[in-house]
Amino acid sequence: MKTIYLDNNATTAVSPEVLEEMLPYLKELYANPSSAHSFGRNLYYRMERSREIVASLIGAEPEEIIFTGCGTESDNSAIISAINFDEKKRHLITTQVEHPAILNLMKQLERKGYKVTYLPVDRAGRLHMDAFIEALDDETAIASIMYANNETGVIFPIKEVGAICRKRGILFHTDAVQAAGKIPIDVKKLDVDMLSISGHKLHAPKGIGILYVRKCCKFFPYIIGGHQECGNRAGTENLASIIALGKACEIALENIEIEQHNVARLRDILELNLMNKCSDIFINGYDSERLSNTTSISFSNIDSEVLLHRLDKYGIFASAGSACSSGSSEPSHVLRAIGVPEIAIHGSVRFSLSRYTTEEEINKVIEIIPGIIDELRMHRN
Repeated sequence: MKTIYLDNNATTAVSPEVLEEMLPYLKELYANPSSAHSFGRNLYYRMERSREIVASLIGAEPEEIIFTGCGTESDNSAIISAINFDEKKRHLITTQVEHPAILNLMKQLERKGYKVTYLPVDRAGRLHMDAFIEALDDETAIASIMYANNETGVIFPIKEVGAICRKRGILFHTDAVQAAGKIPIDVKKLDVDMLSISGHKLHAPKGIGILYVRKCCKFFPYIIGGHQECGNRAGTENLASIIALGKACEIALENIEIEQHNVARLRDILELNLMNKCSDIFINGYDSERLSNTTSISFSNIDSEVLLHRLDKYGIFASAGSACSSGSSEPSHVLRAIGVPEIAIHGSVRFSLSRYTTEEEINKVIEIIPGIIDELRMHRN
């Protein structure tokens, strides 16, 4: 049975070119890049070349890139640095639809006495800008607002948000884990102080991420120890994965247009056909600017877990929402926030494509899903 993988927002396959690039660093090129001998120094220079490539993906300078272990670490590091920058500021701003890496940290900080404002979104998943502006005050330490939502694909107005924060002298962080490599990002044109990326969302291996920190932004390390990453993130560098991330970013930069057009075409084929063949379905965020690879579809009178289980038998893999929230019987907090009707919220499925997704695969999904939906609804009635 052929695998049809449509859960790329949870993780992506390591691309063949990336795997080939990293393998020597798991075998013969094994030295520690922080070592003083020539073996280590040569690998240090290769690591710095990867830093340059990663920086080019978002228009940053190499010295503004900190290698981390994952997107969650990058998100946490940004928030912790901000509250350590000015300990008198006890107000934080985020949205109701952030990734758990942000939301769960914010909840923990609330228990420590911080005030957190969770901004609402509208039915199309768009940020309420008036609520954002109203929430800002002199006690705000940082605003952290994702670049694009991991469940709906809705893209947020990061440039406008950053300009407002910069004018008010408030630090601004964005979780760009889902956006990086799928849409053009140029931090020089954005008033962003910190930005997070995770390698396994763009065909690099798991266990590597970056935090962009603007040159003039003072950073307080989250992980303390040795001198690695110019003292910004201690711990021996994960060299093989850093090399892999550099290659993945290089390929992503070359394929941005494919991500925006070819992948969007396949997503649109999927959406339009399912809307024509299945009654009572909602495309969440349909009227918003979205990532080209992501569609969140709510099927009325369907249990998404049952639907996913049936798809699994056909070798079709999707998800009910964020992989970091899987296992919960409660509907997605994102879908709650955008007001998906109760009759459909439990039947929501996220399909996330990649540049490796084929039209043949999409046509197979279109062929199979309507019959399953009809059968499940018949049994439910």
